[in-house]
Order: sequence, then C-alpha cells, then structure tokens
Amino acid sequence: METAAIAELLDQSYSNYVNFVKTSDDGFWEFAPEGKWTTGQHTKHLLQSTKPLNLALSLPKFILSWKYGKSNREVRPYEQVVKRYQERLEQSKGLVYKGSQNMGIPALSEKQYLLDRLLVEEKKLSYKTTHLSDSFLDKNILPHPLMGKMPIRELIMWSAYHVDHHLKILKDFQQQYLETAQS
Repeated sequence: METAAIAELLDQSYSNYVNFVKTSDDGFWEFAPEGKWTTGQHTKHLLQSTKPLNLALSLPKFILSWKYGKSNREVRPYEQVVKRYQERLEQSKGLVYKGSQNMGIPALSEKQYLLDRLLVEEKKLSYKTTHLSDSFLDKNILPHPLMGKMPIRELIMWSAYHVDHHLKILKDFQQQYLETAQS
C-alpha cells in the first residue's frame, strides 16, 4: 500500500472512531459489558498504542536500525497484516498489552481531551507516513507486543486497522448500552 493511501486510511479510521465516540451518549463513555473495557478505556488504549509509534518515528533513523535491525522479508499487504493480527488475537485470548493492563477508567471530563489527543497523534502519524521514504518504511522494523517485529509500513497499516477493530467492538457494545439505558 502506498504512503498516500495509508495516510488516507489512517485519517478515515481515526476520524470514524472519534466521530462515533463524540456522537454517542455521554453515558456510553463509562459503559462496559461485564469484563470488558469502557469506551474511555478503548480510547486511552488507542492513544497508548499510537504515541509510542510516533515517538519511535521521531528518533534518528540510525537508532531504529541499530536497536531493532532491518527487515528480512517483503512487506505484507494490508489484508495479510489484518489477517495475521486477527489470528494472533485469537491465539492470545485474555492477554492484554502491558501498557493497558490495570488501566483506570477515564472520567467523562477526560473525554474531549483524549479524543483530541488521539486526533493529534493520528495527524502526526499520517504526516510522518507521507514524509518518510519508502525504503525506510519497508526496511526498518519495530516491535509489536503481539505480532513481533514488523516493517514500519506494516505497523502503520496495522494502526489504522487497530482503530477500526476497536470501533467495531464499540459498535457491538452500543446495542447493549441502549438496552441497559432504557431499563
């Protein structure tokens, strides 16, 4: 996938997520089915996964190469990245990324701030995606907590899917929320 298409995918995914959350009832922010995250926690988790990627992409290029190495394979297409992630999720049922374990429930007063921060981080990621060379995106790798080391281009594509994945979860929860709110 070309960088312009990835940037567009990022913009669309993050915008869809933020718009959905913004237009949902305020009560939905703190709602969660038994044993699941609230909308606020999903949002915080997405922010926790986007910020480190932006930070890594801000480092001098030679540091990434030195610390994580270079890719030894071709970049997978978006569909394969998504399929591989879904398989890994299925294999790791119950495991939660270390940074999101024991995550507190963000208060409703944090909603606007977290959504704004998420959009800012997405804009940074989109900008970096279109301003880094294809060679850099394809040859350099970064670690993913579930999928292992990945070429940066794949990790950025995964970021767009990751947001879509959490949006789907929230949309599935919305019906439960509406039923609970009406009771």
